[in-house]
Amino acid sequence: MSDIEIAQQAHMKPIIDLAREQLDIPAEHLDPYGHYKAKLSLEYIDSIQGRPNGKLILVTAISPTPAGEGKTTTTVGLGDALNRIGKKTLICLREPALGPCFGVKGGAAGGGYAQVVPMEDINLHFTGDFHAIGIAHNLLAALIDNHIHQGNSLNLDSRRIHWKRVMDMNDRSLRNIVVGLGGTMDGYPREDGFDIIAASEVMAILCLSTTLKELKQRLGNILVGYAYDGRTVFARDLNAHGAMAVLLKNALRPNLVQTLENHPAFVHGGPFANIAHGCNTLIATKAALKMADYVVTEAGFGADLGAEKFMDIKCRKAGLQPDVVVLVATVRALKFQGGVTVPHLTQENLRALEAGFVNLERHLYNMQEQFALPCIVAINHFVSDSDAEIALLKRKIEALGTTAIICRHWAEGGKGAEALAYAVADILDRSTQPNFDFLYPDDMPLWEKIKTIATRLYGAADIEADEKIRLQIEQLNEQYSHYPVCIAKTQSSFSADPLLKGAPSGHILPIREVRPAHGAEFIVVICGNIMTMPGLPKVPAAERMDIDENGTVTGLF
Repeated sequence: MSDIEIAQQAHMKPIIDLAREQLDIPAEHLDPYGHYKAKLSLEYIDSIQGRPNGKLILVTAISPTPAGEGKTTTTVGLGDALNRIGKKTLICLREPALGPCFGVKGGAAGGGYAQVVPMEDINLHFTGDFHAIGIAHNLLAALIDNHIHQGNSLNLDSRRIHWKRVMDMNDRSLRNIVVGLGGTMDGYPREDGFDIIAASEVMAILCLSTTLKELKQRLGNILVGYAYDGRTVFARDLNAHGAMAVLLKNALRPNLVQTLENHPAFVHGGPFANIAHGCNTLIATKAALKMADYVVTEAGFGADLGAEKFMDIKCRKAGLQPDVVVLVATVRALKFQGGVTVPHLTQENLRALEAGFVNLERHLYNMQEQFALPCIVAINHFVSDSDAEIALLKRKIEALGTTAIICRHWAEGGKGAEALAYAVADILDRSTQPNFDFLYPDDMPLWEKIKTIATRLYGAADIEADEKIRLQIEQLNEQYSHYPVCIAKTQSSFSADPLLKGAPSGHILPIREVRPAHGAEFIVVICGNIMTMPGLPKVPAAERMDIDENGTVTGLF
């Protein structure tokens, strides 16, 4: 059966009952959106702050490939498995973006028998969080253009406005546009463009805010652009942040759903892992840590992007740290890293597997040595994996002194990840606090922070930027040197070149652009050709989707 067919046969519990039975949440602190999803009140989150924290488990992966790695599926499978062995566990995931669901992915709520449900709702409009973020973002865009149209008392330079518009769909035609055409009644003509909502700074801000007060303050700190005299103009100068916060007041509240095995999960927030930090909301993670013994969460893309930003941005701002890392790998993906093309990935190829292993080895080294965290490798099993391939992969991982667990949660649900759950629990139950450290200190200059990530995590020899970009970084350093950096590069390689597979070394990381995310409080560093508005592939997933006269959806993976 397909993922959606499995999800449609799920026997879900009413979310109010599940929350009361498994998390002791009173019904009055949940606002249900139908029977199977609900928002948790901020008042309840405030009331549990005195509780001790549970253990935090981070699920990350090797570099993404078209073969798939199954990071979300493993997160769900591990959460179910931990609950099966008697560990009170909560799962924290990001919300899928609509554009990629209708583009390449076709859905992002797990897979097989390790899914969060209601899968259709989660992958589509869910509780309206993405809509609220998009409307809040576009309200600021409308207020900017209205301010210019109504006399421009702030003397905003229309050529130096940084705030684009957003929508939650892949549409390359909207990357670069002109607005305000049609005459004086229709605004002021200027160049503009669209990003996808997951790339919006409003999304990043929502995911890093823990109170409405903090949310509003961060929104007010959004850098809109520059006046003609070079003065910075912020959203608060346009009195936009109050109305934006009004639109986001419910979006800030975590969304509670369940797995196929009726275990609770927070699905909240959805920032991209290249242009932003790629983690679920801080408020959901911190609440989960007060409500469960174990919390399993994931970070987007490979460990070089999502896990690094989880640590250096999210954990730095929250005062958190992971207690253990689960690194997901597949035989198929490692063969792809070793040079095998997608049509031949189901064929046994030990030579390619061995060649591609260097990708896993570097990610593992980074987690264990650069961040000083205990790590387990979860080998996400596919039916095409041969016994010889599995044996070779396990042998190579264990030769590095690391535990490797074969996981079959896609086919078997939590039962198929019980071995992984026992291994994770063993580490957490007997270990002391890891000697975790960030990759760089707060007071390191921005240029050196970028270089540290590139050389220590990516294997680069150096970083480079033209004189204009270097000057911009120097100017940003005067005010924002204490900010972490958020590197935006291809997820397909340790380098900025998506065609460089395995574990390239000695390359130069090119810096194409830097953007201060003043409200989110990090500096975005764009390397290579990264698009903040994706395009659709030649055959979009949307072409396979349909709905019948009974309302049954097909094709949503």
